[in-house]
Amino acid sequence: MSEADGGRDEVLNDEFLNDVLAGLTADAKTLPGKYLWDETGSDLFDRICHSPDYYPTRQEMALLPRVAAELAGTVAPGVTVVEFGSGASRKIRTLLDALTRPAAYVAIDISGEYLEGAIRRLAADYPDIAMVPVCADYAKPVPLPVAAGPGGILGFYPGTSIGNFAPPEAGLFLERARTTLGPSLFLVGADATVEPERLQRAYAGADGLMAAFHRNILVRLNRELGADFDLHNFRHGITLCPDPLRVEAHLEALRPATYHLGGRAIAFAAGERIRTDTSHKYTSAAFQALARRSGWQPRGLWQAEDGRFNLHLLEHAGG
Repeated sequence: MSEADGGRDEVLNDEFLNDVLAGLTADAKTLPGKYLWDETGSDLFDRICHSPDYYPTRQEMALLPRVAAELAGTVAPGVTVVEFGSGASRKIRTLLDALTRPAAYVAIDISGEYLEGAIRRLAADYPDIAMVPVCADYAKPVPLPVAAGPGGILGFYPGTSIGNFAPPEAGLFLERARTTLGPSLFLVGADATVEPERLQRAYAGADGLMAAFHRNILVRLNRELGADFDLHNFRHGITLCPDPLRVEAHLEALRPATYHLGGRAIAFAAGERIRTDTSHKYTSAAFQALARRSGWQPRGLWQAEDGRFNLHLLEHAGG
């Protein structure tokens, strides 16, 4: 590792520690959801996406072939595709197969090791497409390391990840995505499911994968920041909240305990919770209004299961 790499890692660890301490010393304890996504967390979530109760992936994968086929008639040949939160880079295959001679695929993800592995697998199957991994926090503007292809830029933000942001932060993300992408089209997934039982099954996860996914953030704190959390003292749960409709995930302390991190003592009462993630639900009308306020123009809408899951095509013409 070079001296520059070491300095970058130190800065990232300082940011990680500062973010975590700010969340755990707040009146209502929280941890930033972006830190769920190390290699283990990414692998666990990939397994969650294939579980029978996690409906968003099933809905989106049923919808994507039709969307990709229609986009192929809209997007010019030689497009550069930029995916936010690329994860295992599975869904992108449907787009790459349908589009005409894509010039490049830029995969942006916060989990570097997982990202590199996904790109290696994808590159073997698409040797004519430039594969460009970018390890970054995509919620911020990200300088693209390649120029737009002759067909321009198509952004891709699949799944329900836009719901991880509260509406004001989702608007800010969309504004920053405009900065990242420049003049472009942007295909964004948004979940509009409201049925409590369905949400409970999907996000509580009877198979234990969702619990392991959320407890893994404590594993990271112990391994990377020298904390001493007892994983067995925390259980995973969710709360369905109205106005705006959202699912909040948390880790709940089973008994009183004090843990240590960055020279600070962090006390927990029995039953005290750490919020680890949030998934907001957006109707098609609400999301389109949010996109317009953020400088995008809605250009297409595809819906699965009577609008329970939507794929939105947005356009930013520049300026």
